[in-house]
Amino acid sequence: MGLFFDVLSAVNNPNQQASIDGLSSMSSAVQQLASKNGLDAAATQSLLSAAGSALRPVLQQQAAAVGGASQLAGMISQFAGANGGMMGQASSGNFSLSALQSIIPAEMQQQLINSISQKTGMNTGMVQTVLPSVLPIVMNFFNMGAPAPGSRGGNLLLSAFLDSARDGDTDLGDVMKFAGRFLNAPHQ
Repeated sequence: MGLFFDVLSAVNNPNQQASIDGLSSMSSAVQQLASKNGLDAAATQSLLSAAGSALRPVLQQQAAAVGGASQLAGMISQFAGANGGMMGQASSGNFSLSALQSIIPAEMQQQLINSISQKTGMNTGMVQTVLPSVLPIVMNFFNMGAPAPGSRGGNLLLSAFLDSARDGDTDLGDVMKFAGRFLNAPHQ
């Protein structure tokens, strides 16, 4: 739940791009992904958890290759900008393949597919089908932690995700589950 608390902190920080609307868009994009691919809530959460688990070492490796987390955050911001910065648009599959490959090269994408398949029990064909929709959702999620225009600082969500000391607290499936609960909490 640690990463979800970081999301809430980012939403409450005017110096970061996160917002309730962004969180809602992310949640809607996940629901659309599930609906489009016939996934139930448990399978969707499992997919996102496995994707995050597999993506973390890939992004750590990429951060090291490009000169650090701040450079990787810049690439993610460019990717999100190329996709309109909105979860719904990014999840439709209309994203820049070259921007995505600059963050996650094609050979690493195959490693992701294999790892997610092993962790979820989904066949690699299904994972390969949904990955182009999952990755933009995840990249736009990370971009919510980027500094707001005119603000300074690093991408706190991406940094929290990449922080190797927080293994159990960076489950993207849990983040999406808690985001849904947060957004759909009963009003008193």
